[in-house]
Amino acid sequence: RQAGGLASASRKALDRQQGLAAAQRKRRDEVRAKLAEVEKLLAALSPDQLSRLTALEHVQTAGAQRELLDSGALAGTRTPSRAGAEALRFAVDQIGKPYEWGAEGPEAYDCSGLTQQAWAAAGRELPRTSQEQWATLPRVSLAELRPGDLVVYFPGATHVALYLGDGLVVQAPRPGGKVKVSPLAANPLLGAVRPDPEGTALKAYTPPVLPAGAKDGADEGYDKS
Repeated sequence: RQAGGLASASRKALDRQQGLAAAQRKRRDEVRAKLAEVEKLLAALSPDQLSRLTALEHVQTAGAQRELLDSGALAGTRTPSRAGAEALRFAVDQIGKPYEWGAEGPEAYDCSGLTQQAWAAAGRELPRTSQEQWATLPRVSLAELRPGDLVVYFPGATHVALYLGDGLVVQAPRPGGKVKVSPLAANPLLGAVRPDPEGTALKAYTPPVLPAGAKDGADEGYDKS
């Protein structure tokens, strides 16, 4: 009877796992189909249209970033906790690796896969998705933001990045993009959370050196809502 019960539980667990895997494959295929549509649209644009589109994106991001900085929300220099510094070093080391929906490294990441693995490298386990990270981790105001905190975007909390400091974040932006450094206000801000609220800020901190081309590429995050 015990063996039969264990076998039944194992079959149910396997069925659940296969169901989750199938759902993930379906969402992956949907993302790839949407990406193909975007790539087809971009391919139809003339060089002049592409140039104007890029310029418009830069103007919009610059305006939002300037408004945020002018508000004084990011005034002052803050240092991360020891764990936050380790998480940031890990994230910076991933710059240049491709975005892939559902990826958790080491060759590719999606947005929350990057934040989860960065903090795992610092010895702290985080929930897997950006929505779970937003829902379960302690909230902090932008006025209290320190390097290593997670910045969450879009009304549905569908995108997340690590705050680097000086108004910048490290993020895995979207399909077709790569892990990079972007302005904090490159996407619609929802709020911020702190994975280690009990962590004491370091008295001295030297930010990780960014590799060449760390800011290259589009900053727009992927809103899966």
